[in-house]
Amino acid sequence: MKKQLIIRIDEELKSKFSKIARIEGKTTSEKIRELVSNYTAENDFATIVDSLWDRISEKIESSEFKLENIDRKIKETRSGKK
Repeated sequence: MKKQLIIRIDEELKSKFSKIARIEGKTTSEKIRELVSNYTAENDFATIVDSLWDRISEKIESSEFKLENIDRKIKETRSGKK
């Protein structure tokens, strides 16, 4: 690890958090790293956009969308029609 993240929390919260981490077989630092990593992954805008494009591509590939129907489908979607 190269950097430190110093946070201030209530003593009771720290105690409860440490206890839970130990139950999971982890140190508080390991658990904090896990939580920060998960939070960052879940909220990383680029990842969210990439995931959205992947889902859109899958839907297009698994449906009847044809290149010639794209303009019509866009207009239907924007107008709320299905």
